[in-house]
Amino acid sequence: MNPEKDFAPLTPNIVRALNDKLYEKRKVAALEIEKLVREFVAQNNTVQIKHVIQTLSQEFALSQHPHSRKGGLIGLAACSIALGKDSGLYLKELIEPVLTCFNDADSRLRYYACEALYNIVKVARGAVLPHFNVLFDGLSKLAADPDPNVKSGSELLDRLLKDIVTESNKFDLVGFIPLLRERIYSNNQYARQFIISWILVLESVPDINLLDYLPEILDGLFQILGDNGKEIRKMCEVVLGEFLKEIKKNPSSVKFAEMANILVIHCQTTDDLIQLTAMCWMREFIQLAGRVMLPYSSGILTAVLPCLAYDDRKKSIKEVANVCNQSLMKLVTPEDDEPDEPRPGQRQAETNPDDALPKQEGTASGGPDVSCDSSFSCGITVFTAASTERAPVTLHLDGIVQVLNCHLSDTAIGMMTRIAVLKWLYHLYIKTPRKMFRHTDSLFPILLQTLSDESDEVILKDLEVLAEIASSPAGQTDDPGPLDGPDLRTSHSELQVPTPGRAGLLNTSGTKGLECSPSTPTMNSYFYKFMINLLKRFSSERKLLEVRGPFIIRQLCLLLNAENIFHSMADILLREEDLKFASTMVHALNTILLTSTELFQLRNQLKDLKTLESQNLFCCLYRSWCHNPVTTVSLCFLTQNYRHAYDLIQKFGDLEVTVDFLAEVDKLVQLIECPIFTYLRLQLLDVKNNPYLIKALYGLLMLLPQSSAFQLLSHRLQCVPNPELLQTEDSLKAAPKSQKADSPSIDYAELLQHFEKVQNKHLEVRHQRSGRGDHLDRRVVL
Repeated sequence: MNPEKDFAPLTPNIVRALNDKLYEKRKVAALEIEKLVREFVAQNNTVQIKHVIQTLSQEFALSQHPHSRKGGLIGLAACSIALGKDSGLYLKELIEPVLTCFNDADSRLRYYACEALYNIVKVARGAVLPHFNVLFDGLSKLAADPDPNVKSGSELLDRLLKDIVTESNKFDLVGFIPLLRERIYSNNQYARQFIISWILVLESVPDINLLDYLPEILDGLFQILGDNGKEIRKMCEVVLGEFLKEIKKNPSSVKFAEMANILVIHCQTTDDLIQLTAMCWMREFIQLAGRVMLPYSSGILTAVLPCLAYDDRKKSIKEVANVCNQSLMKLVTPEDDEPDEPRPGQRQAETNPDDALPKQEGTASGGPDVSCDSSFSCGITVFTAASTERAPVTLHLDGIVQVLNCHLSDTAIGMMTRIAVLKWLYHLYIKTPRKMFRHTDSLFPILLQTLSDESDEVILKDLEVLAEIASSPAGQTDDPGPLDGPDLRTSHSELQVPTPGRAGLLNTSGTKGLECSPSTPTMNSYFYKFMINLLKRFSSERKLLEVRGPFIIRQLCLLLNAENIFHSMADILLREEDLKFASTMVHALNTILLTSTELFQLRNQLKDLKTLESQNLFCCLYRSWCHNPVTTVSLCFLTQNYRHAYDLIQKFGDLEVTVDFLAEVDKLVQLIECPIFTYLRLQLLDVKNNPYLIKALYGLLMLLPQSSAFQLLSHRLQCVPNPELLQTEDSLKAAPKSQKADSPSIDYAELLQHFEKVQNKHLEVRHQRSGRGDHLDRRVVL
């Protein structure tokens, strides 16, 4: 510094003392400056006051010499003390050079700067509030200062500033929020602690409504919640807890929609505390905001559904996620469906003004721009709402269905999540069927694939969804599409429906489309699609048929109409080109028909064949059952067509008797001994009126080799009274009284010809395979 330079009105002694390296001398100079400024204040000499402040600022506080800077800082503090209540007129000139020294490399100088600013603020009090942002900015940097003395000094200044803000009603919150939003993303733990402490203070001031600006800082708060420091996490928990209490008290003033995506992001984090806290907030948002949250359903489900599969280590998160899921589901009502929807067959895309899954343009809190495309391939997914609190909420299903489809397709997803997805689909089909049927063709393949799931509960929920699709009136189309052309064994995506003329081959009258039975008018166009594709699934995945087939079909018979299921499957199998599969499937269906309690009513219907519907059902089943000779006989036993059963067994002599064939006869003998055929065994007591029943059983006995089944049936027939009455001469002369008369509407001769035709096809196929060398001849020489 030039000693000859004029620093008037500062005297040379003052200048010299300000530049001295000793603190005591600088302090003496400060007292002289204070005295000098007091005189100027008394004289109201503002020019000289400004000149003194400018000199101390430019020539000392901003000097290159460290001792001069220290002298300038203490001199500015002395000016502020001298000015007293008038210091507010010169605060900008007083504060700016001091704040510049906050960045000085010398820690002692930073401390003196902190001390000087403390004195300036202490004198000015509320007058410093217009300069709050620059003070806060400077303090946030000192909060992370490595020097403990500087940090201690900044804490004193921080407490003073908090006291001023708390007691004032002129705090400019609007101007402060942008700075707070910026500083809240600091990674320094001391800076984070400083930020949190200020938010707590502002939240405690009655005249400051920080809740209005919560969307600006919520993302940053959740990031601070993930800090490694236990104390900081605890402070942040307290802040978030206070905000949540305030939200519950004043839900009408909360900007739920602006914070929904922030919660969606943090509900997907790997940090347990952040995820649990965000999930608790989400639960409260859904319950408090209600339908305002519906436009964000896609994102909420993306975050919530995986949590439902958590184990006991994350039990708390799982429980809260379950409440979120249930609460969100309740928001969907029948009013969300539309009365006038395009037909499902039109495959019209759902209209959404925001394209359902747009990329987020950046979080309102100033955080990182987190976005994800509709493939859901990224870890965190964000969705933009199509409506706000003030606009009517319209439920758009495109994004929701895509999320559900994505989770159901993911084999790594846990069982409880898959069950929740299926419950969602079922709920949507119940509440908004017209909208949902736009998405049915895209959901259908994955729903069929889910039938191979390891969990019975998942399969059961899956069947409930498929049954609802197959029976909902909203799924009916005017034009079911032709069945001709490509055969039934096409890809899953090609869902075919038979034409009305092809739906029933049994001369049924009055049938419409797929409604093969007048008793079940609720089956829609998707019912036959379902049956076709279910059989495709069984054909391509034989293990599924063996392990889960009976369970699936029995449950479908409970959920839908058993007659329609058997009628449609028989109709489809009648045109099945894979004869081996047709035989296996018919055997499986027959076993289910004869043994399942779920089919008690259908068995009773078939026992008597009193109605035209039951006769048509018998004929339909018979034609397909012909793929398996033994099952055809068992069907005749069930329907008490004993004479026709006897005629069929007579034809067995022309068939190729294999080990598999004899095994099926063995199983039939075992079935005859079961409760299901109690009525048949009792009819053996009436030999005179049931000669063909006894003949048919003897025919089976003659087919069997000497085995346990042979002994079982032989012992049963030995119990038949008066065996001499088996002579058919007399029995043919008079019609049996208790023997059920053949129905005039059933052409048994034609049925027998159909049986021979089908068996000839099976024989040709076996011979072709044998000629290629890929068929093991399992014929048994009797």
